[in-house]
Amino acid sequence: MSDLADVPAAWPVLDSKTAFRGAVVSVRTDEVEAPDGSSHVRDVVVHPGAVAVVALDSQDRVLVIRHYRHPVGLRAVELPAGLLDVRGEPAIRAAQRELAEEALLQATRWSPLVEVNTSTGMTTERVHIFLAEDVSTVAAPVHFEAHAEELDLDPDWVPLPELVDKIIAGRVANSLLIAGVLTLWARRTRRAS
Repeated sequence: MSDLADVPAAWPVLDSKTAFRGAVVSVRTDEVEAPDGSSHVRDVVVHPGAVAVVALDSQDRVLVIRHYRHPVGLRAVELPAGLLDVRGEPAIRAAQRELAEEALLQATRWSPLVEVNTSTGMTTERVHIFLAEDVSTVAAPVHFEAHAEELDLDPDWVPLPELVDKIIAGRVANSLLIAGVLTLWARRTRRAS
């Protein structure tokens, strides 16, 4: 088996300045030194990380949420997802919280599905995508106050094979949905062969 894998590495940072601090992200400009001695300036979007959930029901359907996304001008089809914005909260707990907040669902079986660096050339964002199975309605009330785009979440259950077809046809483009659903599909395909 090949030893192909991402490997931690860090070029020396000669200078670093934070140009912007926002509610969720900040942007810093780093000057880094390459192995040949040359230096390069790189803008880095610093992100706290996130989680997403492939929730699968007993009919082999995946929960998707239509969600207005201003930056791309879309009512995007996405997985339940959210920021790692509670200090010290493990990723699995954040995923459970997001599923409860966005869909009023809980699951009895949770497993890591895949982790994704969303854009290695510009951001530190890393997303932990989990598979949630044996889903049911949340037993206790969820204390979550929706605001802005969260006021217009539209959940739907889509059969897994149909969702794979929509991805391949280019009908949905959310990277987390694509990574999570196709990873689940690939795992099943490999298991079946």
